[in-house]
Amino acid sequence: MVGWSHYQAVARLADVHLVTRTRNVAALRRVGLKEGDDFTAIDTEFVFEPMVRLVRFISGKGRGWTLLMALTLPSYLLFEHLAWRRFRRRLRSGQFDVVHRVTPVSPAVPSPLASRCRRLKVPFVLGPLNGGLAWPKQYPELRHNEREGFSRFRDVFKLLPGYRRTREAANAIIVGGRSALAEIPRRWRAKTIYLPENGYDPARFPTPPVRTADAYVARPLRAIFIGRLVPYKGCDLLLEAAAALIASGRLTLDIIGDGPENGRLRQLAADLGIETGVRFLGECCHRVSMQHLVGVDILTFPSLREFGGAVVLEAMAMGVVPIVVNYGGPGELASPDCAFLLQMKERSGLVHDLRDILAGIVADPAQLVGRAERGMRRARRFFAWPRKAEQILCVYRWVVGRTDIRPDWGAPFSDVDDGGDACSA
Repeated sequence: MVGWSHYQAVARLADVHLVTRTRNVAALRRVGLKEGDDFTAIDTEFVFEPMVRLVRFISGKGRGWTLLMALTLPSYLLFEHLAWRRFRRRLRSGQFDVVHRVTPVSPAVPSPLASRCRRLKVPFVLGPLNGGLAWPKQYPELRHNEREGFSRFRDVFKLLPGYRRTREAANAIIVGGRSALAEIPRRWRAKTIYLPENGYDPARFPTPPVRTADAYVARPLRAIFIGRLVPYKGCDLLLEAAAALIASGRLTLDIIGDGPENGRLRQLAADLGIETGVRFLGECCHRVSMQHLVGVDILTFPSLREFGGAVVLEAMAMGVVPIVVNYGGPGELASPDCAFLLQMKERSGLVHDLRDILAGIVADPAQLVGRAERGMRRARRFFAWPRKAEQILCVYRWVVGRTDIRPDWGAPFSDVDDGGDACSA
């Protein structure tokens, strides 16, 4: 019983039944899945949606994540209770080899189903869990701007009755980031596996262009930013760092996304005198965003606090070289061999370092060729969904006893392309 992206990938290799919320039924039917055969939908919207509206009223759209998780916790517990009632007979009769709870990725939500599966001797896999990434001390205003004052109390979840029971009962705990891994107490580390939650489906991506040194001759360098226009994404830092290069015509910048910072960023571009070199393209669907990646050279994404950062992975898959802050997910998806990793600093220092990296690339764009090739190779090796399905199957084989070797790909994944089996370190 797994989430949608995992379902698509793993269902190619195993017999999988998806248990999901009723809000996803229409989308699942559109792709040809049959309710009852392929998936089961459970209705908890009458509990979940009022809490979402309340958080949106208190914090604003797209903000207040910690508060949202706290207030929607009862809906997740109800979901598991109803799932247990629906499937307990089939679990007792041995119809399922593994139960995998993928969502929510928050470590704050306990799973009563874990203990029930343990009593039935049905292996239970938890995760990927994410979280635990501190707000950067260099930017104390970010927590307030994101309406995340409630996050000061996030560690209270470790006192919840189900926190310990869930982890004790789980046969494997998948964590999606180093910050989440650091939160796992030593007594559960032997069954904890580092496996980033992000993946990509190569079939949904355009063919990456062939990138050669000649491609950068006699034209400005093309940069892109893709993300919500909110303070912690750092788009204002990017504009400030890139201003001189944009003004001189040596760099262009496309910005894809929308959010409360839109007006301020447009004004900043005007104040810096670079509005003719910056295109604000607004929100785009995934397909259109990937088409834009075909025509650019670098992803400029100085997000200051990012658990995942799927856009970094998608850029790598398209041969676009990322420039990211080495803090949280982006620095784990990418690596120094295929990206430029900025060290977290206070504002003036980070802008200075980003400006230097951009200037160095503009002076010698041919250096992007090798990084682009290594980025595509890294994306295919670790993060393409067919590969991730193999990784997840390795976890399943381990918990059911078909192998004694705990899967371990390292944290972050090694850059050594040994071509080995996905279950090997």
